[in-house]
Amino acid sequence: MTGREMCFLLAGYLSGSVLYSYLLPKYLLKIDVTAESEDGNPGAANAFAHAGPLMGSIVLLLELLKGFLPVHFAIKMLDPSGIGFGLVMAAPVLGHAFPFWNLKKGGKAIAVSFGVLLGLFPYWTPVLILAALYLIFSLILVIRPHFYRSILTFALFFAGVAWKTTEKGIILGSGILSVIVIIRHFARYHGERLEIRLFGKKPGEIPVDKQEK
Repeated sequence: MTGREMCFLLAGYLSGSVLYSYLLPKYLLKIDVTAESEDGNPGAANAFAHAGPLMGSIVLLLELLKGFLPVHFAIKMLDPSGIGFGLVMAAPVLGHAFPFWNLKKGGKAIAVSFGVLLGLFPYWTPVLILAALYLIFSLILVIRPHFYRSILTFALFFAGVAWKTTEKGIILGSGILSVIVIIRHFARYHGERLEIRLFGKKPGEIPVDKQEK
């Protein structure tokens, strides 16, 4: 990697390591979203649920920005087809999932992943693929709980980016990003049952033990 790529990688990782979803509710409202929530995740969804819509909105914006800004500046100065750019692209997600100040305190990294992909502008394809998959599995072929929906979404997201994108750096970054998100989801997995609904109707439940056979 070049010195410039290393600087962007470090900046992205440090940016991602600031867990706004955990820090702002805790120090401004005295609410620990990791203690209040069932999954213990320091994420924007738990900030909304346990700290209110105003705090949740502020947190969501900051979580998006911490992924957006490093990648937005990097893509103006680095070659998006290079391997180094792929590592830079994944750095904020890695920072959120495994922050330097406590590797076990990291979150699932969904909001920051969207921020990273928005930072790829004018390369809209990756973020549109991820958004479309979440909409499909949330509104049409409804997959519950969130654990299964996100695992499938990010696996298909990487496949879609590899198919529709030619820049190797963006493909690599999308792959690393997806692996990190999936790993973090498994780290907070509690044996939930899979439920699939078409337009929210006719549920079909598949026990976890049958999935593993």
